[in-house]
Amino acid sequence: MKAILYTRYGPPSNMHLDEVEKPVPGDNQILIKVKAASVNSYDWRHLRANPFFIRFMVGGLFKPKHRILGADVAGTVEAVGRNVTQFKSGDDVFGEGSYGGFAEYVCVDENRFILKPDNQTFDEAAAVPMAALTALQGLRDKGKIQAKQKVLVNGASGGVGTFAVQIARSFEAEVTGVCSTSKMDLVRSLGADNVVDYTKEDVTKNNQKYDLILDTAAHRSVSDYKRILNPDGVYVLVGGSISRIFQLMFKSKSGVKNIGTMVASINQKDLLFLAELLKSGKIKSVIDKRFPLADTAEAFRYFEAGHTRGKIVITV
Repeated sequence: MKAILYTRYGPPSNMHLDEVEKPVPGDNQILIKVKAASVNSYDWRHLRANPFFIRFMVGGLFKPKHRILGADVAGTVEAVGRNVTQFKSGDDVFGEGSYGGFAEYVCVDENRFILKPDNQTFDEAAAVPMAALTALQGLRDKGKIQAKQKVLVNGASGGVGTFAVQIARSFEAEVTGVCSTSKMDLVRSLGADNVVDYTKEDVTKNNQKYDLILDTAAHRSVSDYKRILNPDGVYVLVGGSISRIFQLMFKSKSGVKNIGTMVASINQKDLLFLAELLKSGKIKSVIDKRFPLADTAEAFRYFEAGHTRGKIVITV
């Protein structure tokens, strides 16, 4: 089968299309014929080994053990392991498998996938898992979102941000999205009640107060955002640099409350929750560009430029 390999950490030029052996599902795995995958910061960080300690997570100081990236996948089940009970050959599914999605076939744990909603294309479904789970769990679980709260989404036009705006609206919150000038119409179209153009206005100095801030961009200090939180407000960081995460840890140890960070947890319960939102039309995938499998390196170059509107999808 064809797959995108990277044999050492570094720039997208290290990625290349090659022929590899087709995988065989384990006892609790399903073999998926991949129709689409999507690019996430998770994939980019593993490619670039940024931060450095990712090298130890993927099993090699100079050469990664996992040589095929691609966490988010949508496709059709071709075969199942002997202990699989939830799926059968021919089922259309989507989910997050951590590695292996930038290929024609991938084997994944059945408990990380669910049936694809009929009203979603494979491209749309592939754009959902990691970004939408991050938005959902950041808002609902870490942020304790409630109806009528004032919610600020920083980085509202990106992969996580576009889902966060829609999910917050589904919880009946009042949503303010922060983005650049060219993306304001997009964020409004997703249901944001207010949109702030960060190139013209500093959201931390406009005298507004928020009950919940979901920060996907982390361009400002935690202290800046603390200033615009209500007394019982919550700040949740779901993206940004390692230095910002350490800053949050320091703040927490210093007695500053209601500030934290999180990494999404893949589980079927939350995927099913998102599937219901997709079926009802309360949320949708925003796809910026599609790239064929052979052009995955080019997709990563586009991702690195940092101007993505929603998600980048790899079509297989």
